[in-house]
Amino acid sequence: MRVEPLVPDLPALGSGRMDDGGGFARALDALGSVLGDASSAEDAFAYGRGTLQKAIYERAQADIALAVATSGAQRLTQAVQSVLNMQV
Repeated sequence: MRVEPLVPDLPALGSGRMDDGGGFARALDALGSVLGDASSAEDAFAYGRGTLQKAIYERAQADIALAVATSGAQRLTQAVQSVLNMQV
């Protein structure tokens, strides 16, 4: 008898290639881009080329992205710690 696990979030075998871990790198790049945009908007406002509204909007967007990334990292750390603490 052969039992195959049901993993609905993963593609079926042979239906394409699996993610090579580049998703995490892309997420970090996107976060860096959002933080860079916020910094650029603040600099533009400071030099009189941008609006206060855009600077505040970009900073709020960056703060939310950073909070989500931090929360995800903390949850990942907790998950890894709970797996490492399991007794075999």
